[in-house]
Amino acid sequence: MRPLSTTQLLSLWEQGLTQPLAQWALLVLAAACPETPVELLGELSVGARDGRILTLREWTFGPHLACLATCPACGDKLELTFQVADIRAIPATETAEYALAHEGYDVRFRLPNSLDVTAVTDDRDPNDNRHLLFQRCLIDARHDGVTITAATLPEPVVEAIIAQMATADPQADVQLALDCPACHHHWPAPFDIITFFWTEINTWAYRVLHEVHLLASAYGWSEAEIIALTPWRRRFYLEMVRP
Repeated sequence: MRPLSTTQLLSLWEQGLTQPLAQWALLVLAAACPETPVELLGELSVGARDGRILTLREWTFGPHLACLATCPACGDKLELTFQVADIRAIPATETAEYALAHEGYDVRFRLPNSLDVTAVTDDRDPNDNRHLLFQRCLIDARHDGVTITAATLPEPVVEAIIAQMATADPQADVQLALDCPACHHHWPAPFDIITFFWTEINTWAYRVLHEVHLLASAYGWSEAEIIALTPWRRRFYLEMVRP
């Protein structure tokens, strides 16, 4: 995996304007890992994918993260600051499939990956999406030696499988422990590195293209020439042309 150039970031930003985030994440990984077939990147577990995206984010914008959260109890806004290392999970050894024996049920399954995530749609009922994801990840299920379907697995067995998935792939579900200073409410908040990284790139791209516009208008340089400047030289020229 290698860092992304300014040109690559702008291209990925443009593609992301029309792509679902899960698909956009694969485009980002493909650009950073040109030696790895896209099909193999799509088969990475969600946590393995997010771990790589987290590394790319650190290479691109540094280790410091800042965002806002809203307290669900009082509506107060919280400013959060933390480091990439604070949310980097230590993954378990990932294997092609996992096994679980629970209450007379013997199940084999794999971890959800990007291809599974892109198979669900926002317009489908969340419970249907959950069932579809689970069905795609289930390799085999038996009760007293008889093969059964995902739909006939009892809820305690399903919950046990999901718990084992979470243990095996901790980066897939990062939860921030938040504390509201206004009302002292405590709650866990999910942190999605892909959404966070996309939001940062979107803001960054608008700023860079605005700088390109200013310098092109002032000096007649092309976009490629301006982007090729180091950030320090670009900042110097911007200070010269800004009123």
